[in-house]
Amino acid sequence: MKRVFNNLMLLISISFIWVSCDNPGAKLETITGKAGEVVIVIGKETWKGSTGSLIREVLAQPQASLPQEEPMFNLIDVPPEAFINLFKSSRNILTVKISPSYTEPKVEFVNDTWAYPQAVINIQASSLENFEELFKANGDKILSYYLKAEKDRLKSVYLKSHEKAIYKALHDDLKINLYVPVGFNIVKKDSDFVWIRYDTPLITQNILIYSYKYDSDSTFTENYQLVKRNLITKKNVPGPLPGSYMTTETELPLNFNILKFNDNYASEMRGLWRVENDFMGGPFISLSVLDASRRRVITVEGNVYAPKNEKRNYLRQLEAMIYSMEFPSQKINDKINKQLEIGN
Repeated sequence: MKRVFNNLMLLISISFIWVSCDNPGAKLETITGKAGEVVIVIGKETWKGSTGSLIREVLAQPQASLPQEEPMFNLIDVPPEAFINLFKSSRNILTVKISPSYTEPKVEFVNDTWAYPQAVINIQASSLENFEELFKANGDKILSYYLKAEKDRLKSVYLKSHEKAIYKALHDDLKINLYVPVGFNIVKKDSDFVWIRYDTPLITQNILIYSYKYDSDSTFTENYQLVKRNLITKKNVPGPLPGSYMTTETELPLNFNILKFNDNYASEMRGLWRVENDFMGGPFISLSVLDASRRRVITVEGNVYAPKNEKRNYLRQLEAMIYSMEFPSQKINDKINKQLEIGN
């Protein structure tokens, strides 16, 4: 089932409750489990039936823009009687509660119930039919909650421990703040382009950062940014063979969305990259943000090369890094953005 992720303000008619701990992490153990896992607390027969199929259809649907199919989340079903401390510290939990005694349907989003930093969703309904109706209506919101929790955990780690030399270079030369973990190195740097890389024998993670002049609203269109990406990667990211270079795979569609990022106008693009005149390729995600105070666009891209490995989690790590980007001049941008909104 194809889902749309960018509509986070879905109108619903049932009651939502958001709960968070006043003192995050206080007296709670650290979360357990692997990145990208969700523990589903549900009866075995319910999991085998249409209700379980619906949950899998939403949470385990294929991750977009990967060269091989991988699920959005790996799901672990646990019957309520087996939901013991071993599972209660899991990073992401969904509890399914179905009983005629639940006369009012409810979706409850709870942070840090048994561990920290934990994302828990409790859903109660009076019948299987009511639960499925409730879950179908709010699948995007549920999915987005877990995705955001995964991203926020990584960002928190990178903010606390990052490569300070890279942070300083980007702050001084490109006038941005970016938090990447220790182990990344600068491969290439000039006045408007920086290439950062992390290498192991099995995977390579790249971050490409480039800036260009903001001309008009057409700057934030898929075609404009695709052309810009291909020009910049051809110039700056050579492949292993003479005459080879990075470009964008156009045989498969790109996912392109306009969004607000830290109150700045922005766009996100997801797709596949490949090397012209060679056989390398993989997934990428890019964030392009209007820096109003300098009338420029900053694009920060993360891409992965891991031919023998699954790529979902490696790409999510890069996504958290690029979404840690900040403008030191954000207060000036806020004033300009507010004036532009008034002008419209």
